Amino acid sequence: MSDSLVIIPTYNEIENIEAIIGAVFALNKDFHVLVVDDNSPDGTSAKVLEMQKEYSDTLFLETRMEKSGLGTAYIHGFKWAIAKKYDYIFEMDADFSHNPEDLKRLYRACVNGADVSVGSRYKKGVNVVNWPLYRVLLSYGASFYVKIITGMRVHDPTAGFVCYQRYVLENIDLDSVRFVGYAFQIEMKFRAYLKNYDIKEVSIIFRDRVKGKSKMNGSIVREAIFGVFMMKIRSLFKRDGF
Repeated sequence: MSDSLVIIPTYNEIENIEAIIGAVFALNKDFHVLVVDDNSPDGTSAKVLEMQKEYSDTLFLETRMEKSGLGTAYIHGFKWAIAKKYDYIFEMDADFSHNPEDLKRLYRACVNGADVSVGSRYKKGVNVVNWPLYRVLLSYGASFYVKIITGMRVHDPTAGFVCYQRYVLENIDLDSVRFVGYAFQIEMKFRAYLKNYDIKEVSIIFRDRVKGKSKMNGSIVREAIFGVFMMKIRSLFKRDGF
């Protein structure tokens, strides 16, 4: 059995899912893959089921009944991974924004002592390809804002390409995680930071999706802006399970 599980949350990723799973399994490191699909109407989960005939021992699928947000999909995956005793648990997008080859670099960072490793767009300048300028400014500005508010010295706190050692997730109260959108990524890193876990950033190149549709919207941005400030306030009064 592999020591590593890659969790890929999906909603309408039929254009990407077969290729991204194949790319992970083509690596010269044994990763297992768990797809958490929110009942995609485009047949994403059906494609994964079809692929399980070839990858019966390494590809897994959890289908939820409705679209419930990125954060809850990852929490579902984390609990599944903990129950299965994987040592290294990864977050990765389905759309090739994250290069599957970089999974090995995140893995090595944790094997070499990091509690959490983050695929960082901003550790060495701005390494984003094919984003319009306004979105780069929004993302980079959000990262700066999060660092100021929380005190974390993580250059890319909104990053969604992450490896957690299992004990980190076991020691975070997953049921009390509040955010469901992209701010979920900030909250998870902040909770690890409050527990003094070593968060190491690994510089990556982030490429905007070519196929499929982005899930970013205004409510997700508002959650990140206003929610982070309240998250910090709550943490001042209760450091665990705020």
